[in-house]
Amino acid sequence: MRQNTLTQTDIEQTQPSVAVIAAYNEDRFIGSVIHKTRQFVDQVVVVDDGSTDQTAWIAEQAGAVVLRHERNQGKAQALNTGLGHVRTLRSCAVVLLDGDGQHDPAAIPALLAPIIDGAADVVVGSRFLGVPSQIPRWRIFGQRVLTVATNIASGTALSDSQSGFRALSPRAAKHLTFRPEGGFSIESEMQFLVHQHGLKVQEVPVVVTYQEPAKRNPVGHGMQVINGIIALVSQHRPLFFFGVPGMLTFIAGLIIGIIVVERYNTYMQLAVGYALISVLLCLIGIQTVFTGVILHTIRAFLTDHHAAQEPE
Repeated sequence: MRQNTLTQTDIEQTQPSVAVIAAYNEDRFIGSVIHKTRQFVDQVVVVDDGSTDQTAWIAEQAGAVVLRHERNQGKAQALNTGLGHVRTLRSCAVVLLDGDGQHDPAAIPALLAPIIDGAADVVVGSRFLGVPSQIPRWRIFGQRVLTVATNIASGTALSDSQSGFRALSPRAAKHLTFRPEGGFSIESEMQFLVHQHGLKVQEVPVVVTYQEPAKRNPVGHGMQVINGIIALVSQHRPLFFFGVPGMLTFIAGLIIGIIVVERYNTYMQLAVGYALISVLLCLIGIQTVFTGVILHTIRAFLTDHHAAQEPE
């Protein structure tokens, strides 16, 4: 298959490519990551996100274009800076990977193949497509939970929603801008943007290597991602965010109302308290659903207006 046999020569002949690496205090690994990555792309861009070690200097010595943040602004803003630089170049395919050595640059041709063939706008390197990696069990459990939550919330299904090893077409690079406050939920945010802009997405299997213990508390990190997903649902899919709870609340009110009616028919007594709860739940449910409908309509109008204003 072409996906498995694409060579660097093929890439150079079809479309220029750029690797973007967001790095924060990665001087132990960044040099080797850049040297390996340069075999498969035309340019490596490292966004030094306010590192206090030698990350930027080593990256420059290794041949990368280094963009510096004076202070640490987070991965979302680092990738925004990197993708902003890519947009100033001629139309390029983009590879996103981490600077800590967990991603194998040898998989870059497989990630770029669907982009170059025009089969996808976003290609995700999945750790869970049958290729074994030495992944701690707690990581697997956490990634599965976050993937299920992201898939349901975003309307885009992937086997590995949290993989940071990805390839983007020029069209995707143009549309993908992340919220600065997105933190480490940008992989989830990308699924929302894929759904919003109608981008084609594929996955390819990749192997990852965890050479270092987790830098962040896993539970805290997971809660940050969940919080980000909730914020993304409210912004990108207000009808889903408000409509589902609203319908459940309305149904609960109806069920209680049916019980009130049955009790009245049986005992000829009105359960006033339950009746009031039933009415209250129905009213809250209807109001919540209509809030979702209104916000969905406003968002659709603003999205269409923004799309009409964008240059071709």
